Amino acid sequence: MIDVDKAITTTVKTGKVLFGADSAINVAKTGKAKLIIVASNCQQRNRQDIEYYCRFSNIPMIIYKGSSIDLGAVCGKPFMVSALTIRDPGDSDILKLRETPNV
Repeated sequence: MIDVDKAITTTVKTGKVLFGADSAINVAKTGKAKLIIVASNCQQRNRQDIEYYCRFSNIPMIIYKGSSIDLGAVCGKPFMVSALTIRDPGDSDILKLRETPNV
């Protein structure tokens, strides 16, 4: 089984990511993401929009079990991260999470 936190940390360090729900929605609209991770406490409206555009653009979306504070800490950021958009996974194997929903 893949260690989700370690995979996210590696992706943030070596790949191309965007932080925030607004960025996730915009990238999902264009279909240029490989994966979107949403914190469990992301605002309902933002989460619904991200889910809708992910389905529309065929982008996998994963619900992170921790809060936005936890996701921010895993990303190494001193702020909350409600959504993490992965455009390039870098050296991580995070795209293997697609098969396992609700990480």
